[in-house]
Amino acid sequence: MAKKNTGARIVVNMQCTDCRERNYTSSKNRRNDTQRLELRKYCSRCHGHKVHREVR
Repeated sequence: MAKKNTGARIVVNMQCTDCRERNYTSSKNRRNDTQRLELRKYCSRCHGHKVHREVR
């Protein structure tokens, strides 16, 4: 049986800043990282590495 997730860790979606496509999901600790994540990831729609920002 799966354990219930009641901790501070949440799943967030990552959205490309150029084309606005939601390509990736990531998890973060809400208590330690209060601001939105920004990662440089590969976008299959733009065909290049672009900045992906966390959306809620």
